[in-house]
Amino acid sequence: MSESAKGILAMIAACVVWGLSGIYYKALSHVAPEQVLSHRVLWSFLFFAGVLLLQGRIGALWAALGSGRNAVLLVCATAMISLNWFVFISSVQTGHATEASLGYYIFPLLSVLLGRLVFGEMLTRAQGAAIGLAALAVAVLAFGLGVAPWIALVLGVSFALYGVAKKKLPLGPVVSVTAEVLLILPVALAVIWTTGGAGFLGGPLDAAMLAFSGILTGLPLILFSYATKRVRLGTVGVMQYLNPTLQFLVAVLVFAEPFSQWHGIAFALIWSAVAVFSFSALRQERVSRRAAIAAAGVSAQIR
Repeated sequence: MSESAKGILAMIAACVVWGLSGIYYKALSHVAPEQVLSHRVLWSFLFFAGVLLLQGRIGALWAALGSGRNAVLLVCATAMISLNWFVFISSVQTGHATEASLGYYIFPLLSVLLGRLVFGEMLTRAQGAAIGLAALAVAVLAFGLGVAPWIALVLGVSFALYGVAKKKLPLGPVVSVTAEVLLILPVALAVIWTTGGAGFLGGPLDAAMLAFSGILTGLPLILFSYATKRVRLGTVGVMQYLNPTLQFLVAVLVFAEPFSQWHGIAFALIWSAVAVFSFSALRQERVSRRAAIAAAGVSAQIR
């Protein structure tokens, strides 16, 4: 099997874990979301710290925290990912997983917009059209339901801002995430302590499920990191839509959440935006590949 094929399989596996994670959090609906989040932070830290220890890179964690600029960016990243995790867990437990999936559909489009605003990256017409369709979808849903889809907006914006902070951080994914959960770990431990174990003492099944949150968080990130090194970024960007698609299917088919005509219109617009965005990304990837082949050919002729 080629390295590219291995990367694609790893990417699919990561997206499947993320997309089906709602089933896990729904099964923990009897545990308060802040308690679930606290255990996710604790066990994620233990998981990632263990990985760094096995790799002999635990020193990189302290070096990352010792840099003033890195520390500020890590605090911002920690705030955004903690908010994202908490809102996602709460939305699943309270019957708003459909709206949560909408947030992860619009996140890549918001990332493109922030790339233009923050980093001055070029915005193609197709990308602009996709962002416009996503904005229209949010407006339609807000009009139809009589309230803005705040869950989707918070999830999309927080994850996009998290991406901005991560782009500015000169750290690998494992070191970065370990530092992020370490920064919020004192709060998590305080919640666990003041709530008598935060659901961990509710029984062996609850304890096992809460401890499993570390693997559930860490494994797909490692798979994603593995994939990005072997698969072109344009392909990775398109494949990421498998995650919210599975979230949406779980919400509607497994959780049987209501899906009104306004949801139908909004998601039709979102899926259209995804199609336009994906086509543009794959087209750019093909152009870049041809340019790279052409440049290699010219270089070979010169030699």
